[in-house]
Amino acid sequence: MITPAVLHRVVGAALEEDAPWGDVTSTALLPADAVATADLVAREPGVFSGGEVFATAFGLTDPSIAVDLHFADGDAFSPGDVLATVTGPARGVLTAERIGLNFVQRMSGIATLTAAYVAAMAGTRARIADTRKTTPGLRAFERHAVTSGGGRNHRFSLSDAVMAKDNHLAVLQRDGADLASALRDAIATLPHTTHVVVEVDRPDQIPAVLDGGANTVLLDNFSLDDLRSAVALIGDRAVVEASGGVNLDTVRGIAETGVDVISVGALTHSARSVDLGLDVRID
Repeated sequence: MITPAVLHRVVGAALEEDAPWGDVTSTALLPADAVATADLVAREPGVFSGGEVFATAFGLTDPSIAVDLHFADGDAFSPGDVLATVTGPARGVLTAERIGLNFVQRMSGIATLTAAYVAAMAGTRARIADTRKTTPGLRAFERHAVTSGGGRNHRFSLSDAVMAKDNHLAVLQRDGADLASALRDAIATLPHTTHVVVEVDRPDQIPAVLDGGANTVLLDNFSLDDLRSAVALIGDRAVVEASGGVNLDTVRGIAETGVDVISVGALTHSARSVDLGLDVRID
């Protein structure tokens, strides 16, 4: 998901934004030959994600900086754990510090929240998936973090799958189109590999969606009783996805209705960054 091109472009842009004309503090205050060793230390428990991104922030700043990752993406950590060690020219280490931390704290926060959702529904058949509610420009990073926490990725972009949502259906309804026929006509124009998802917000919409040949029926803001009824109605004719009203208190009940997928925008739009620090060794 995080290609080398995306990795270098996004991290490079962040570094340029943070130090467009260099780090005047480090340049003015620190000797050019000063060397620093710093540890990435956890201040609270969490799930690690973004190790490669963290290392890239330092490598793009100064290729002579070495980053030794002690934890892999997806590893759980505890307060006081040293997650990585950075060694190299002090000016470069301190110039890249904030950008490296910003990425790894954000990504570890998403991984930690995702892991909590996965744990909350353990033992059910459902899987947790993210959505397109990501920070513009950071989707690849945030979606990688979801997988670090044990979640799954939904479609990456508008180009990846057909996903007819409420506003698409509203346009069809306004124009007097028959939903099942419109879906069949659309599917006839698509490559056979293209997945088709249709979102519904009422149980009475489901038969037309099934008749139209959708691969996934997305049940938006359904009650638990309606979810159970929809799962029974759909059977094995399509993947059953639930969304809306999902939080850590409700996710298990939703999973126990028998749905296949639960998509949660909060994984990426509401995750809190984990408290990590970069501590320079003074001994």
